Amino acid sequence: MATKRRKLGNPLALAVMVLLTERPMHPYEIAQTLRRRGKDTSLKINYGSLYTVVQNLEKHGFVEVAEVQRQGNRPERTLYGITDAGRDEATEWLSDLLAVPVQEYPIFESALSLMAVLHPDEVARLLEDRLDTLVVRAAGVRGGLEKLYETLPRLFLVETEYKLHMIEAEAAWVRGFFAEIRSGALPGVKEWRAFHDTGEFPEEYPKPEGGDSGRP
Repeated sequence: MATKRRKLGNPLALAVMVLLTERPMHPYEIAQTLRRRGKDTSLKINYGSLYTVVQNLEKHGFVEVAEVQRQGNRPERTLYGITDAGRDEATEWLSDLLAVPVQEYPIFESALSLMAVLHPDEVARLLEDRLDTLVVRAAGVRGGLEKLYETLPRLFLVETEYKLHMIEAEAAWVRGFFAEIRSGALPGVKEWRAFHDTGEFPEEYPKPEGGDSGRP
């Protein structure tokens, strides 16, 4: 089952609609609430883009002005609420995202697919550097998560739990993979190393198109 092409594709638009199902809010309050709940670790939030997102949601009939507040000499504050169309859009969009896996193209996966152009010892060194960064990042996310648990129910933090799990899973894979390269246990690593040391393309590997046996 494919996901539907939507009028708005920015995940921040979905977050705004979901938040407005609670009550009408001013864009500034929307941003502050998302940050307070730790959503800025999963969504790119800045005030300029948020105002643009709210305007686009209003243009498409997904949100509407619910109230204009005036307090003394302060500027007017426009509160936005979700419409029935917006509620339907948010529900359908979120359902698609949860149920239908989408083919994504992570840059690390792309790099792994092309890494043979580097010497295996260099790849192992680079992956070890990556592992150090992942370990630090995981510790930071874990610490932030524990702090958020003090004020928010777990229901609102599952995406951060997922992020931590994915970082830790990647770290475990990277740790094992560069260890295989260094120990020589990775199938094909001997030929990979010989190619970089001698410039000769191993017979066991398929020749590049055109039969060129030189370096890529």
